[in-house]
Amino acid sequence: MIKDRDYKKKMTTVEEKIKKESKGLRGSIVDSLKEELFGGFYDKDQIIVKFHGLYQQDDRDIREERSKKKLDRLYSFMIRLRIPGGLINSKQWIAIHHISEKNSTGVIKITTRQTVQLHGLIKSKIKPTIQSFNLSKLDSIATCGDVNRNVICSTYVGKHSYEEIYDYASKISKMLLPKTRAYYEIWLDEEKILEKENKEPLYKENYLPRKFKIAIAVPPNNDVDVFANDIGLIAIIDPFNYQLKGFNISVGGGLSTTHGNPKTYSRLGTVIGFSDSEEKTLKIVYEILTIQRDYGNRNDRKLARLKYTIDNYGIDWFKKELEKRISFSLEKEHPFVFTERRDYFGWIQNNKKLWNYTFFIENGLIFDRKSIHLKSALLKIAELQICNFLFTCNQNITLTDIQVNHKGKIQSILEEYGIINYMKNISSIRKNSMACVAFNTCPLALAEGQRYLPNLIDKIEHILKKYQLEKEEIIIRMTGCSNGCSRPYLAEIGLIGVSYGLYNLYLGANNEGTRLNKLYKKNMDESSILKELDLIFDAFRKERFLGENFGNFSLRKQWIV
Repeated sequence: MIKDRDYKKKMTTVEEKIKKESKGLRGSIVDSLKEELFGGFYDKDQIIVKFHGLYQQDDRDIREERSKKKLDRLYSFMIRLRIPGGLINSKQWIAIHHISEKNSTGVIKITTRQTVQLHGLIKSKIKPTIQSFNLSKLDSIATCGDVNRNVICSTYVGKHSYEEIYDYASKISKMLLPKTRAYYEIWLDEEKILEKENKEPLYKENYLPRKFKIAIAVPPNNDVDVFANDIGLIAIIDPFNYQLKGFNISVGGGLSTTHGNPKTYSRLGTVIGFSDSEEKTLKIVYEILTIQRDYGNRNDRKLARLKYTIDNYGIDWFKKELEKRISFSLEKEHPFVFTERRDYFGWIQNNKKLWNYTFFIENGLIFDRKSIHLKSALLKIAELQICNFLFTCNQNITLTDIQVNHKGKIQSILEEYGIINYMKNISSIRKNSMACVAFNTCPLALAEGQRYLPNLIDKIEHILKKYQLEKEEIIIRMTGCSNGCSRPYLAEIGLIGVSYGLYNLYLGANNEGTRLNKLYKKNMDESSILKELDLIFDAFRKERFLGENFGNFSLRKQWIV
């Protein structure tokens, strides 16, 4: 039911005012950079700088201590790159490696949106960092803020051409970029042309009401969690000649919620039809954004995602409005099936007879440890310039496009630096785990995420081994708050932080990523989580049907309603 068709309603939020008055996303960022007595940006610029791919953060581990000493917070910045489809070359990886060593904490973080981010940049290092990235044809434009974010796509496409799927991600990313030259003027010293600049044809002066996410999936593998996105493109591949026939269009997916606010909820995308050509698909994607721009809620940011727009106006209205804007009718959706949601680890030969090697990166964190010198190994491989680097939506990395005569060189490095041995000893549940950044830098975190989940999995592994379940492909994910950055609402075991050391436990999602989980128990500490999982795994071992996965078992047992 349509509640309000007035898409020119008064905009009252602080963020809307700041965006409108930002002079094409320039704000007073230049003045903030010149302020040497303060490690952060002016308040308004903290909003605008997100559109440039930066988040202002501080070290929350020492926030209270500094406050007692009457010191400002220890501010730093996170920068996130725009890498549609997650693919870069060896030279670009080398650049990321050295920039991380020189300007950040040294840790490279692979995100759940198939890109990388660096943490710990101080203000004076931001401009040199962006300029160094630019020399390697990398940028951070529109990786944060109320615009389309990094476009993701499946990394394993079977016998179909990965390049064709990747090209769609690249073209969509380019099409939906803001047209303002602010990024180039501020960070790359391009001549200022504000007076001559055209208005944003897509985003207008207020941009989108909230962030926007797009994913491209290739059945039967839903490795991108396509239904968690504002737009999901589901590739329909001809089973006989492996040619792309077009895409089913899914709209309105989104996982973030807010504790204590029943108006917020997770939602899976709704498939509304099929597109049979590139021209039509790009037009559909573009006009879906214009609908969200015009009708999205600009009075309450917690209710501003496309999922709420669709539920507020109705899916029938949305489809009718879309077809009016694109000037053609969507075709009926084509049948498709997802059977799994995973990365394929180890050596695999692709459709071009080239080799790929994928390995697990726990929570996407790349650095050298005592037992595995991961970062050093990747640098040494990159210096050979015999492969490309492909990031997955599960925070892992694939060395791709490897000629058969180069496979042995990479294998030797993987063995020398401990990666082959490391991969042999990783449990199934750990390979299927993800956690968000959370403490110590995320300002929204209520509980730990990536720093804690590995230790908790150590203890869960013992329980699984106790019941001979250590080979089960159980998907577990954790976040430090309810915003869902590691997609925990699509995990068979989801742990959502509510306060320090306490989590809500969710169960019941499936392996295919086509069903949300539901709340099982609230406010659980580590002891109660482990005790509950012990009972649950015992029942799973005794009562499961043949071939039944954990999520389906949880649902059948009616542990969740």
